[in-house]
Amino acid sequence: MSAFRYRDGRLFAEGVALAAIADEAGTPFYCYSASTLEANYAAFAREFPGALIAYSVKANGNLAVLKTLAQKGAGADVVSGGELRRALAAGIAPGRIVFSGIGKTAPEMKLALEAGIHQFNVESEPELEALSAVAASVGMTASIAFRLNPDVDARTHAKITTGKAGSKFGVPFARARELYRKAAALPGIACVGVDVHIGSQVTDLDAFREAFARVLGLVDELRAGGHAISRADLGGGLGVAYRPGETSPSLSAYGTIVNRALAGKNLALILEPGRAIAADAGALVARVLYVKDGESRPFLILDAGMNDLIRPALYDAHHEILSVNESPDEGPNESQGALVRYDVVGPVCESSDVFRADCPLPAMKSGDLVAIMTAGAYGAVMSSAYNARQPAAEVLVKGSRWSVVRPRRNDDDDIRRDLVPSWLSA
Repeated sequence: MSAFRYRDGRLFAEGVALAAIADEAGTPFYCYSASTLEANYAAFAREFPGALIAYSVKANGNLAVLKTLAQKGAGADVVSGGELRRALAAGIAPGRIVFSGIGKTAPEMKLALEAGIHQFNVESEPELEALSAVAASVGMTASIAFRLNPDVDARTHAKITTGKAGSKFGVPFARARELYRKAAALPGIACVGVDVHIGSQVTDLDAFREAFARVLGLVDELRAGGHAISRADLGGGLGVAYRPGETSPSLSAYGTIVNRALAGKNLALILEPGRAIAADAGALVARVLYVKDGESRPFLILDAGMNDLIRPALYDAHHEILSVNESPDEGPNESQGALVRYDVVGPVCESSDVFRADCPLPAMKSGDLVAIMTAGAYGAVMSSAYNARQPAAEVLVKGSRWSVVRPRRNDDDDIRRDLVPSWLSA
């Protein structure tokens, strides 16, 4: 159940009115619900007892979000040294961290080895060789799983599909046996598992079934070849509902597929959910700057832009947009013609800066607030300072308490980060 609900016509996050946060913290801001983060993680922990639930830090790497999950026992899936440092700073045990990603550098590998992480998910032969060299140089052994590309269509958006042949991710399935043999002969490498991740926002469970069957079907052959395969990292990517009435895959149905795929294999399970934990825990709250007449519909111009939430521009992603101060259940009814259909846009100088076209809302005016929903994943973490616009602040709510967990950057501080060469400073 969503933590964002109307009370007496006002939109709340848990026990805090979003308008009250806006008055004090300013807009735009991301608001995260701690109870939703905790409940979503707990659902995975119940469905997969004993598994390592390695939350995908790339979905939302705010330290307060990570610490909320760490205190409930979450591990972490990281794709950079920076994400590793964040996970460690949040109190996630190194032995519950897996390191994915196709571009790990030697310093990042060394950092992870010395931290004592659980596993590297290796995505290429050159990476394997580099990891071996780094591990040998520090006298350590890297536990690895190859990320195998099963050539399975996740049937999601092309830009977030990662398991098809031709994708930059993973190693070709046909080379798996050869690469495991090579890895076993290298110093500083222990082959302990298999890994697969076919994409994000996957709603067709048959895609998971097909990918898991192909990758796990290799385990017996690898063991017969002398590899001590004891772990299966089945990635993440489980989709969520972004539209009212939209049905997302049930966690229990997903669990059935995972457990059937693992049956009889005697493998420790690793999962890497990100969106499924963080997406519905967050909303982006923005203020209306102007209502501008348009040829077909009025434009609702917000003080948030695509620099704050790029998903609609990048993926044509849908986000519901709600009025913060007027409940659709208690306010005007669309069938009575009282709602207005707006093109909701941001101030960034790009035609793609559109949050949603033809969006029904109560009649809005300058100063009103809206909430862009299901924005807890791939929102703030993908933000930028494009157009020299400082990204939205971030806020965490817990019951009736709230706190700014990442303040909005200051323009002057941002300018001071640039260094003017001596020949221009005279």
